[in-house]
Amino acid sequence: MNSKTPHLLSNAQQVALVILRTLIGWHFLYEGYYKLMLPAWSPDGKPLPSWTSAGYLKAASGPLARVFQWMIDAGWIGWIDNAVKIGLLLIGLSLILGLLTRAGCWGALFFLALFYLLAIPLAGAPQPGNEGTYLLVNKTLIEGAAVGVLLAFNTGAMAGLDLLMRGVSTASGSERGSINQPIDGTTLATARGTDSNGATLATARGTDPKKD
Repeated sequence: MNSKTPHLLSNAQQVALVILRTLIGWHFLYEGYYKLMLPAWSPDGKPLPSWTSAGYLKAASGPLARVFQWMIDAGWIGWIDNAVKIGLLLIGLSLILGLLTRAGCWGALFFLALFYLLAIPLAGAPQPGNEGTYLLVNKTLIEGAAVGVLLAFNTGAMAGLDLLMRGVSTASGSERGSINQPIDGTTLATARGTDSNGATLATARGTDPKKD
């Protein structure tokens, strides 16, 4: 796909893709925001501890589990937690605002791939803490596929700040081009009060230049 993709889609199709981008962006944004706001108090007045990914990573059993468990043992859990919280927040803002949209999509794919490879659903049976029953395909993988669709159709060219800034840049470039456009001989001669052959305009003197 290229930047011409939006012109090949109907308005309804473009709106649907932008809505999909916004929903995924909100999911990332709120996940990051909630984690950053902890510790806090619950609505019923109970204290909520600071968020950490340590428990999730220690319980992970996917292909990348041992790598992150080694990082926890090496004392990197603080860096991991901050990277996740800030990364989720920035990706969410990118997708909602349509700002650096392709970078936001790639960031979303990176995080979703990490989450999936940390805990690939292989049991095929209900698991404690899970909302459903999964075998290979779970909500993380589905959301990753949806982000791939956003990348393929270049939704940043449909709506958002990327589109706005591209329009401003194009308008500025067109204006500079018109200012710098070279003046041909006829235009220059007219501006000086002469025709393109160098003859003085007869109107200014009331004479026929062919008789001079």
